[in-house]
Amino acid sequence: MKLKYFYHIVILVFTFSCKNQAQDNNKQLAQIDMNPVEVPQENELSKAYFASGCFWCAEAIYQSVKGVDEAISGYSGGHTENPTYKSSNTGMTGHAEAIEVIYNPKVVSFEDLVEVYFSTQDPTQINGQGPDFGSQYRSIIFYQNNEQKTIAEKKKEEWAKKLNTKIAAEIVPFQKFWIAEDYHQDFEKLNPNNSYIRNVSRKRLEMLNRSCPALIKRNESRD
Repeated sequence: MKLKYFYHIVILVFTFSCKNQAQDNNKQLAQIDMNPVEVPQENELSKAYFASGCFWCAEAIYQSVKGVDEAISGYSGGHTENPTYKSSNTGMTGHAEAIEVIYNPKVVSFEDLVEVYFSTQDPTQINGQGPDFGSQYRSIIFYQNNEQKTIAEKKKEEWAKKLNTKIAAEIVPFQKFWIAEDYHQDFEKLNPNNSYIRNVSRKRLEMLNRSCPALIKRNESRD
């Protein structure tokens, strides 16, 4: 009887787990099928959205790019309302750490931003970047229209050929960006001696210096 009871428990746990996984997958697939939300320009500035591992790193990278007015840390790509750092880290919200890039399209193009995106990470790493693992650190390019989708897909194909391997980045329609807690904003700038910044974030900034020198701000602060 005990053995029979044990088998019943195993089956129930397995069924419940599969059901939850199926629900999560359905939520992600439903989002991919949605039409993208296009964010209007403000003061001739556009907005782009990327997920590229830890948002501290991605924020510092894009704040170093010419034509970028500001980069903001936050969350996107999930299926829950009002995500937080604590909730997103469970991997149950579907959200990834993301950034909002506010830029001048007359100075830097969306295509340039995508090139920076692929050049400053390990584009082959799935569900993580560097020492950070989990779906909340997965790589995503969010597109707002067909033109951006085409650019992202083209760049992904180019990098796949360049590296002769599969590229991990997802390309999905943008829906909504949730701004992260205040203490995450400008983290690299405000915490230059933080061990993560020194050992991880700075290395990704070095990748930017090597790969996209023409796109780096010169003789101006990273505001």
